[in-house]
Amino acid sequence: MKVIVGLGNPGNEYNQTRHNVGFMLIDALAKHLNITIWKDKFSAKIAEGHIGSEKILLVKPQTFMNLSGNAVQPLLNWYKLGVEDLVVAHDDMDIEIGTMRIRRKGSSGGHRGIESILVNIGDENFARIRIGVGRPLPGWTVVNHVLAKFAGDDCVKIKEVIQSLLPAIECIVKEDVDKAMNKFNPKKVKKQKMPKQETTTVQTGPETLEGTGEKL
Repeated sequence: MKVIVGLGNPGNEYNQTRHNVGFMLIDALAKHLNITIWKDKFSAKIAEGHIGSEKILLVKPQTFMNLSGNAVQPLLNWYKLGVEDLVVAHDDMDIEIGTMRIRRKGSSGGHRGIESILVNIGDENFARIRIGVGRPLPGWTVVNHVLAKFAGDDCVKIKEVIQSLLPAIECIVKEDVDKAMNKFNPKKVKKQKMPKQETTTVQTGPETLEGTGEKL
């Protein structure tokens, strides 16, 4: 079984906010897989389903973001699963809105929800789906930014990136994280090296000028 956790804050006032893109992804995945039955268990909303022949558990912690690990760790223990079976989706301010990146492991990067999970399970070797929400506007605090709702073009961008992640999650479950990273992560654009310009030396007498052939 794979446990797919989307991070966010419970309550209608947090719906469609940047901090809740993890919940938004889980809801989109549930709709995509026709999963409709949710249960309250271990301070989380959970739902069971399948991707191919693999059983999955969809999870939305109800502990508020900073205590996400309080829900994730008991679920792993109850189902007798290891960190290699855990996939966590969360917002990331260091990534441009409308883009994403899949990671196989890593530190919290300053994200309080991921930090709580790391503290509780004591292992960083679980997959992350980082969904870009961009940096705060000038004059905005981080809290104002992550708790603000998506608006305008940002709504379109976030819906598109969430839809693009559905096959990526299927790839993680059916194959593995590395395959999903190679297939779905944005490719880095290599900077093209400027060709070296050839210089010519034109003899003009006792002195020369490189490149132009003009006399000094």
